[in-house]
Amino acid sequence: MSKRVLCLLVDGFEETETVTPVNLMRRGGLEVVMASLHGGVVEGRGGMRLEPDEDFEDVEAQSFDLLFLPGGPGVMELLADGRATSLAQEFHEAGKPVAAICAAPLVLQAAGLLENHRFTAHFSVHGELPGVLDERVVEDGLILTSRGAGTAVDFGLALVRRLAGEAAARDVAAAIMA
Repeated sequence: MSKRVLCLLVDGFEETETVTPVNLMRRGGLEVVMASLHGGVVEGRGGMRLEPDEDFEDVEAQSFDLLFLPGGPGVMELLADGRATSLAQEFHEAGKPVAAICAAPLVLQAAGLLENHRFTAHFSVHGELPGVLDERVVEDGLILTSRGAGTAVDFGLALVRRLAGEAAARDVAAAIMA
């Protein structure tokens, strides 16, 4: 049975930070469900429209092995809504990894998950995240973070490695010539 990943989407998501890791995880044999927090089609910061696999209301979050939060301006909506923050806490408390890229580590901070962990984030939110590291991808226990669109391939491969193993990550990397 393949591992399952829940990817939360809202308007303003960063397309590269979403589509690239999702594509790589699916290539690695993981089941990734993109769920719209507010239901229906979502529009990215660059105008790309995605039809999510599910509406968040219809998702049984406990059935997933990893929570993935893409970045972009939509992170502010994730923070204001609060459900992503609560879900990140639930995953962490259940011993399940939480992954965030770009500005999405702000959600992990709001959930109280960054204290005593190494992490990275987009330079635009460094002032709000004391202790942020200037690294492409940082894995520390159940917390996986990455800087932004330019690190989306590295991040996606790290997520494949975490859930499907080193061999799967190597195979996906070879297939895309990474």
